[in-house]
Amino acid sequence: MSTTSPVQRRRFLKRAATAAGAAGALAAPMVVRAQPISLRFQSAWPTKDIFHEYANDFAKKVNDMAGGRLKLEVLPAGAVAGAFQLLDAVNKGTLDGCHGVIAYHYGKNTALALWGSGPAFGMDQNMVLAWHYYGGGKALVEEIYKALNMDVVSFLTGPMPTQPLGWFKKPVARVEDMKGLKFRTVGLSVDIFSAMGTSVNPLPGGDIVPALDRGLIDAAEFNNASSDRALGFQDVAKICMLQSFHQSGEQFEILFNGPKYRALPADLRAIIDYAVQAASADMSWKAIDRNTKDYEELKKAGVKFYKTPDTILRAQLAAWDKIIATKGTENPLFKKVLDSQKAFAQSAGQWQNDYTVDFRMAYNHFFGKAPAKKV
Repeated sequence: MSTTSPVQRRRFLKRAATAAGAAGALAAPMVVRAQPISLRFQSAWPTKDIFHEYANDFAKKVNDMAGGRLKLEVLPAGAVAGAFQLLDAVNKGTLDGCHGVIAYHYGKNTALALWGSGPAFGMDQNMVLAWHYYGGGKALVEEIYKALNMDVVSFLTGPMPTQPLGWFKKPVARVEDMKGLKFRTVGLSVDIFSAMGTSVNPLPGGDIVPALDRGLIDAAEFNNASSDRALGFQDVAKICMLQSFHQSGEQFEILFNGPKYRALPADLRAIIDYAVQAASADMSWKAIDRNTKDYEELKKAGVKFYKTPDTILRAQLAAWDKIIATKGTENPLFKKVLDSQKAFAQSAGQWQNDYTVDFRMAYNHFFGKAPAKKV
């Protein structure tokens, strides 16, 4: 039986706890918080364009999920490289990554434009992304970049709404109205419009409106109501022709320098992958909301919208037939991408067309609004 008093026991336990705490403090290693990995990431877009906002949205998702361990620093168009030089800049490590469109690399290999230009065998934007991720497109992009000695990691994201035919000084009613026009477009769309008789100038986005204003070009296309309004198309032209096959299934591309990306820990690479997917969905929803509002604002600014005549749409398809036949013969990778797209589109397009209801019928039932005016 112990003769130690309660007071003595409390003193002993207190001294023991203090000693143990001191020993633990001496034994515990000093925790040094690692510096965050910072990557320079440039967009192909001016700060006022909603596309630059999409680049920031993607970066924020990465930065938030990385919890301070990885930070993408987003720069606007031209900060380090021009929009058409981003692939080279990322490959060389001048930039760690970028947000742009794959069709801007058309000059490196014409096959790259097939992820943005042309009717994609009747596939819409989401179907093109489905082909890319589940039908073999991703492996083909990797094959093309490898053939170009480009050590980059590519992610396709953000299905864009169908792009208008473009902005004009007066409505175009016939294919003949396109002939002789000095017109801005990019990628394989250059070939489509050239085949229709236009004189094409593939200007970067920020140069289009000044060129229209000074009369260096007669007409131009860029992308969507929000981007077009931010760039100021409504200040230099009052006619916008809606619906076209020249870029009806385009997406954005997020690129990373290969060595920089592979050096990241596996969990940070996974965060980038999932942020691409999350940003793609978020962009789709934001585009619907913002394009709708900007479409209405453009109308208030006096812009007249017309549906592109079917004769012009059919002329685009006919021109595309000739273009892909020629370029498929010239470039084996071009034909390989086309064959892959076509096989996926034939089955997926059948499913899409058979299953999708006519939403215009429901809209007209409830609202009774007429479609865009015909010329």
